Parts: sequence; C-alpha cells; structure tokens
Amino acid sequence: MSSLKPDFDDTGYVIVTSFLDAVEVKELQLEINRFIEENVRYLPEEVVYYEDKDDLSTLKQIQKIYEYDDYFMQLASKDKVVGLAEELLGGAVTLQNMQYFNKIPHMGQATPAHQDGYYFMITPQNAVTMWLSVGQADASNGAVCYIPGSHKKGIRPHGRTGTLGFSQGITDWSKEDDLACVQMEANAGDMLVHHSLMIHRANNNESERDRKSIGFIFYRDDVEIDQKARVAYQEKLDRSLKEQGKI
Repeated sequence: MSSLKPDFDDTGYVIVTSFLDAVEVKELQLEINRFIEENVRYLPEEVVYYEDKDDLSTLKQIQKIYEYDDYFMQLASKDKVVGLAEELLGGAVTLQNMQYFNKIPHMGQATPAHQDGYYFMITPQNAVTMWLSVGQADASNGAVCYIPGSHKKGIRPHGRTGTLGFSQGITDWSKEDDLACVQMEANAGDMLVHHSLMIHRANNNESERDRKSIGFIFYRDDVEIDQKARVAYQEKLDRSLKEQGKI
C-alpha cells in the first residue's frame, strides 16, 4: 500500500481495485441484507434516512452502522482497512463513522459538490473517507466524481442544500469545476479513498440498478475536533430533517 501514498498526496484520491475478493463481497452483501431485515426497525430514528419515511423500501443511509452490529465492527477494524487509512494519512488513525449508503434507482438524488472536511470541523484536515463499492458503480447510477488536486486549495464556501444526507454544498460552483471533474467507476469490492478536502459530487441514479456502498471515515490521531460546533451543527440538522419528515 505504500505505493499509493504519492498518488494520494498529489491527486487527493486513490482507487484500490479488488480490495475485497469475491468471497468477501458476497459475505458483505449478505450481511447488509441481514442487518437491514433484522435491525433497522430498532435503530434510533436519527441514524436512519429514507427517501420517503413512509416507504421502508426507500432506505438511503444508516449512520454509525458499526455501533449496532459485530460484523460491521469487525469489518471496520480489519488490518487492511485501518492500515490503508494509516498509510495514506501517515500515522495512527481513529474510526469516526461507518455508513451504509444506497442510491435507489430513479429516486437517488444527485450528490451536491462538497468537501467532507466542511462537516468534520477538525484541525488540521488529516482525514479520509473510504468508499467501498457493494456493486457496480458508474455515471448512470451515481458514482462519485472528483476534481483532482482540489484538496490542496482549502475549503470552498458551502451553503445549505435540500439533499438528504448532504446538507451543505459548494456555493461558488462553476462551469470550470464541471469540466475538471473526473468520473469514477467501481466494481463490487473496489475501494475509493479521498482526502477530507477533496471536492466531489455524484449524479442521480437514472439506471435500473442500486448503488450501494459502505463508507468509512478515519481521522489521524493528531487532529483536534471542535466538539461544540459539531454538536450544534448535528442538532440543527436533525431538527431540519424531522421537520421535513425525512427521519
């Protein structure tokens, strides 16, 4: 994995193909289905997002999934998962979140251009988001797009959006930004990793296929978190989602 860090430092992202082998992918798919069937109904409402709360088949996102199931805790703790984060960030790391995502066919909305670091409220911005594809992902079902090197230019202005799960988006987006975006593609078991300041976005899902993934967030251990600001932001977001009937 040491060969990945120069590319990560330069572009702000890396792709690790076949991070999980075929057996591990099948196990992951089965465990996701099991967890949803057995556990989602019992989770706190603020960690489960639906496109339509009255239609349970529109499940979009589950926060902190590792806190509710041993399989996902073990997956997040695997040496190759933690080791990849440590190699790219250049030091010891701590898991901050592990999420399930699905972009549902014809319902999954476009993901507004944003930087994860805007939400993290950390100093310095030594963090990664790791995106493990559960199936095939491409432009038609909403795979991520990156602007290479954008992690080197600081945080852009963000403002409120109406997209569930992505409450903030870049407000000074331009045609030049659109042209700079590079479309990613992934097969089941591939891992995409990006820096917390990487600018990224994704199309809506216009296909007949789900776009399922597991997302990991790791911070390097030397970061400082503005806990007061983070709590205030989360409380405001939860209130807004409840008012909209999303959670």
